[in-house]
Amino acid sequence: QVQLVESGGGLVQPGGYLRLSCVASGSIFSINTMGWYRQAPGKERELVAVITRGGSPNYADSVKGRFTISDNAKNTVYLQMNSLKPEDTAVYYCNAGYYPYVYWGQGTQVTVSS
Repeated sequence: QVQLVESGGGLVQPGGYLRLSCVASGSIFSINTMGWYRQAPGKERELVAVITRGGSPNYADSVKGRFTISDNAKNTVYLQMNSLKPEDTAVYYCNAGYYPYVYWGQGTQVTVSS
């Protein structure tokens, strides 16, 4: 089992920035992929960014050049979000896994509004 706890969400004005963190605990030695997804009201959950052990990060087209995913090579993944837009408003979920297991955090709300 893997437990994921997100933090760092909040209310920010358009053009602002936030940094999300996700700490993994439990059986983390097997994790080979960590990432962030988001779900806006009335929409399906979508991939934001993912990072794989030994690989390059991948981003949704909508966040390329604005968001950066990184990790500390141990148990934490970050999402630096710059130049935030109102359409970035959503609940952001941390995701971690190793085939065939996938784990989710409880989510953290990000609201971009003036």
